Amino acid sequence: MSTRQNLSIHLAERPNPYIVPGQTFSQRTTPAPTASDLKPDQVLVENLYLSLDPAMRGWLNDRRSYVPPVQIGEVMRGGSVARVLASTSPQFKEGDLVTTFGNVWTEVLVLPAAQATPVRLPANARVTDAMGVLGMTGLTAYFGMLEIGQPKKGETVVVSGAAGATGSVAAQIAKIYGARVVGIAGKDDKVKWLTEELGLDVALNYNDPDFKEKFKQATPDYVDVFWDNVGGEQLELALGRANKFARFVECGMISQYNSAEAVGPRNIMNVVSQRVRLQGFIVFDFIERYDEGRKQLAQWLSEGKLQRKETIIKGGLKAAEEGLLQLFKGQNTGKMLVEIKNLEEGAKL
Repeated sequence: MSTRQNLSIHLAERPNPYIVPGQTFSQRTTPAPTASDLKPDQVLVENLYLSLDPAMRGWLNDRRSYVPPVQIGEVMRGGSVARVLASTSPQFKEGDLVTTFGNVWTEVLVLPAAQATPVRLPANARVTDAMGVLGMTGLTAYFGMLEIGQPKKGETVVVSGAAGATGSVAAQIAKIYGARVVGIAGKDDKVKWLTEELGLDVALNYNDPDFKEKFKQATPDYVDVFWDNVGGEQLELALGRANKFARFVECGMISQYNSAEAVGPRNIMNVVSQRVRLQGFIVFDFIERYDEGRKQLAQWLSEGKLQRKETIIKGGLKAAEEGLLQLFKGQNTGKMLVEIKNLEEGAKL
């Protein structure tokens, strides 16, 4: 029997509507799996960094979606960067770093080798980029902006949630393609980061009393592409400024995830009058092209064309549920992660 104990976090009840630390999830400690538990073509891994993403809130609802909901009692779903402790797969050896997606809110787990993706980092990259700019976050921005947004030189692109993990990458991709980019965020320090470090043309704080007027001033030629991470009032505002044949990239609607009553745009008729293409998407739609996306993102990162920030929650896996709550309060700039174990700490079976 292993001497190592293994913490895992399980869904205890469905939020109604808010996540409550210590109530929504339960923590369990059991003996950790060991190398002797491996079947052929499996890997034993210890998680290092856990990704926190707005989409997680949707997975907690018992309703039809693009993936089945997390079931009561199940280990919480997410993505992680992990280190291989033992392997029965020729693809992996002890010490390799991998990313995985699934029921990963646990310290140590056994994975089929097919569910582990090797971490390959370009110049100027760090291991946490495998969850951020080079992971699902970056791929979401890449395919959503280029396949649905299709920004062109001189067009006006507006990104809501622009200081978040996905929005910040999407905004920079639009800049790379020559667009004029307006970013929306909720704090003055985030607004400053967007213009001074990411190079956006304009950044606005939606909590500014004059936000609506400033938004109008920032879009004198109307909006050609709107990247929607927020929904609600910001989506309504953007529809009011939509150019003819504008493309609205519906990535997420975080303002509605914890809302008891959903708020939709009252001016949805603008979709008809301005011939707006309003399209939702999920990054899994492009799974066959992930290698293409990672290659281009890695090149931009190594060339310095993409900047990124991280908000890392310390305190191990037990801090994950509080971190998720902070995500929905907008406490992150860039990618939010939980550090389960620092990469510099030695592996231990």
